[in-house]
Amino acid sequence: QVQLAESGGGSVQPGGSLRLSCEASGSNYKMYCMGWFRQAPGKEREGVALIDLYDSTTYDDSVKGRFTISRAGAKNGVSLEMRNLKPEDTAMYYCASVSVCGVPPSRAEFRYWGQGTQVTVSS
Repeated sequence: QVQLAESGGGSVQPGGSLRLSCEASGSNYKMYCMGWFRQAPGKEREGVALIDLYDSTTYDDSVKGRFTISRAGAKNGVSLEMRNLKPEDTAMYYCASVSVCGVPPSRAEFRYWGQGTQVTVSS
């Protein structure tokens, strides 16, 4: 079974930057679609960004132009570069394997995910 571990979260001021990393294990194959979603207390899960096997990416409108998802490492590592962070970006962020790419992140089906890493944006 695929296991995912996120890291890199923290507390920043509005306008700051963070880079989240995700390490994957348990699969000998490069997974077709990977992504990040976030969940704030009392809110529903929100898909943020997806990347497919060919490095084609899709982003939620709320992060487009500010976040960049990329593959990292030989197999299924994924990173999320976040710039110009806003208080509304505050949430627990999860790296996940995704059933299908090419859809808006809000409609993505997340299959496996890790424990998450907390991102807090506050002045």
